[in-house]
Amino acid sequence: MIALSDISRIFIMGDQEVRALNHINLTINAGEYVSVMGPSGSGKSTLLNIIGLLDQPSSGAYHLETRDVTALTEAEQAKVRRERIGFIFQAFHLVPRLTAAENIELPLILEGLPPAERQVRVQAALEQTDLGDRAHHRPAELSGGQRQRVAIARATILSPAVLLADEPTGNLDHKTGAEVVALLEKLHHEGTTVIVVTHDRELGGRAHRRIQMRDGEIVEDTSPKSQERRYAPSNT
Repeated sequence: MIALSDISRIFIMGDQEVRALNHINLTINAGEYVSVMGPSGSGKSTLLNIIGLLDQPSSGAYHLETRDVTALTEAEQAKVRRERIGFIFQAFHLVPRLTAAENIELPLILEGLPPAERQVRVQAALEQTDLGDRAHHRPAELSGGQRQRVAIARATILSPAVLLADEPTGNLDHKTGAEVVALLEKLHHEGTTVIVVTHDRELGGRAHRRIQMRDGEIVEDTSPKSQERRYAPSNT
């Protein structure tokens, strides 16, 4: 489903070259539940941004569902991003002036769905995320956990092929974070491919496959189910 081939990402900062990703090769199959962990600056968020088509690799190829998305135009990439990829961020990124229901509805409006169908889908999403009684509340009137559930509902309203979560529990207390994790895992059990970037070892350890990064490289790729480990030596 996701195939990264020799992906590198280089940033130029002044007269210095910073290699955020260094020749990454990674395949993630449909339906996997993957965590990406590592210290700050290890490249995990850059990796997530490239998978989510929020950033472009400096070299290499990225295939999503067998399609070489690195060869697409910006407009074509935006369409793939909107229709096939869902995003969840630590800071929620909800529109403050819109209600929970209106935030969830946004992708449907962008996709051009008729109002009647949008209403049905939004109501179903509100019920699935236990937000039925918060539909008309704006983000400032919601708890952190409720805001994150709105973000999850918005991210999954178009049934994306892959759900990308960047520190999804970072702004939440332990109990609320556990509720958000339970919702993500429910989506995984329903067939969604879930990739979580996190500093939280407890959250990362729940994934069926764990990827450790350091200095822009994958240094460990572990599947607890099969007890298989793949190590890649660091060049540092």
